[in-house]
Amino acid sequence: MATTIQVSQELQQELVKRKLSERETYEEVIWDLLEDNMELSKETKKDIEESRAQIKAGKFKTLEQVKNELGF
Repeated sequence: MATTIQVSQELQQELVKRKLSERETYEEVIWDLLEDNMELSKETKKDIEESRAQIKAGKFKTLEQVKNELGF
């Protein structure tokens, strides 16, 4: 369900400044701002910890290694 909200001219100008592109909607800008303040899910935190452990154990490839393997 869509709704209309009123914002001040000042807030509207701030939202315009935060757009990453002309085509980005105000809703997308607001979601991006909210996402910055949202708590990470338990699954995401678990994935981050697993990734850190893999990096610490040396189980990773650099971008250069991947490029070489793919012939770039």
